[in-house]
Amino acid sequence: MTAPMVLAEGVRKRFGRLEVLKGIDLTVERGQVCCLLGPSGSGKSTFLRCINHLEKVDGGKLTVDGELVGYRQQGSRLHELREREVAERRRDIGMVFQRFNLFPHMTALENVIEAPTKVAGVSRSEARDQARHLLQQVGLGDRAGHYPAQLSGGQQQRVAIARALAMKPKLMLFDEPTSALDPELVGDVLDVMRRLAADGMTMVVVTHEIGFAREVGDTAVFMDEGVVVEAGDPRQVLAEPEQERTRAFLSKVL
Repeated sequence: MTAPMVLAEGVRKRFGRLEVLKGIDLTVERGQVCCLLGPSGSGKSTFLRCINHLEKVDGGKLTVDGELVGYRQQGSRLHELREREVAERRRDIGMVFQRFNLFPHMTALENVIEAPTKVAGVSRSEARDQARHLLQQVGLGDRAGHYPAQLSGGQQQRVAIARALAMKPKLMLFDEPTSALDPELVGDVLDVMRRLAADGMTMVVVTHEIGFAREVGDTAVFMDEGVVVEAGDPRQVLAEPEQERTRAFLSKVL
């Protein structure tokens, strides 16, 4: 049997006395798009950051492609990996943040080739060719020489997506990728994400874009106060939610 791309079993996370994740169980199969929905402060972004060990879990188990995230198991005990080992595993997981986090002193092309050349050891000529192809894919083939300050927010976010794809990840994480954009710029970013989904990329997306979740998602997961309240087919969860808390949330955002 092939392991799920993401498997969370009783994942817990606390910051001081505040328990942000209270036992998350979640499975994302290969090629699926999982959309995490819920109010601010529900734990969605924290869970996403746990998937690539930007946050360390305090309980439970979390695996990506069958491997523990941030730990190795010896007998019944878990031992945290060294930062270098974590970084090596993180190469396979692309992440796109709310804020684009581009290097302001680098062009779009230079932003995209930075990780393949510095982290993966790809030659600059090969990385440059790949970067041009990726920028073309996200509709920015004519913006390769532009600096972030010369690009709109939507264009910067698409460069950020190309940058994440440059490492050829097996899994893509999106943390509210359109929340910082003007409404008229959202569509271009969502179109890129739709194409990724159509190409079979496994994606976990924290989003408030209900239409995207309904149209593209294979699973919709509604979270609140650190727990999964409801999960299932997006058409079912969004049209006929079983839980009152889900209904109350959707009544305010639809």
